Amino acid sequence: MRAALSSRAVTTAHERPDDPLLEGLAPVVGRRPRVLVLGSMPSEASLRQAQYYGHPRNAFWAIQGALFGFDPGLPYAERLAALRAAGVALWDVIGRCRRRGSLDSAIRDVEPNDIAGLLAAHPTIRAVCLNGGKAAELFARHVLRATPELFVHRTIHRLPSTSPAHAARDFDAKLAAWGAVAAASSGDSPLESAPARRSRPRPAR
Repeated sequence: MRAALSSRAVTTAHERPDDPLLEGLAPVVGRRPRVLVLGSMPSEASLRQAQYYGHPRNAFWAIQGALFGFDPGLPYAERLAALRAAGVALWDVIGRCRRRGSLDSAIRDVEPNDIAGLLAAHPTIRAVCLNGGKAAELFARHVLRATPELFVHRTIHRLPSTSPAHAARDFDAKLAAWGAVAAASSGDSPLESAPARRSRPRPAR
């Protein structure tokens, strides 16, 4: 009689022992950021280019260009400068992980970035916008659960993913939802006056 296979001996295509350990990108932060946009982990294309949202079909830069009035075809450094000028900072929830390919479903062995440290260093950030469901899930598990006090006076927005893999909404629908970034970035109100109402991701279980 054949012995049953141990579950530990079975690996899927997304969980091979030799999956590469990937390291994310450094944060993009201006002098007085008001909004922090967090993704999950840069795609393979983004890591190769060392650029946020580097996949040509990712809608992120087209959406930001529409919201803040710049050409999404500008050189990368100029696009980052436009976001910094608008008070928008970029980073990812994940600092390092293992992943084969670019799908969020393949992410494992997560080492989160120090989001709490970034927020403490930049008290002008009054809103956190999460790019997609995986970013929201990881944010709830690794950041919100550990440091809820940082979000008493900050709003949290879960936004539809700009990834081409998320085809449930068309560009116009995504643009409308992402208007939350432009709304949160406008004005110079102090952190203490930020609205108490929040749209929080549910903590992961």
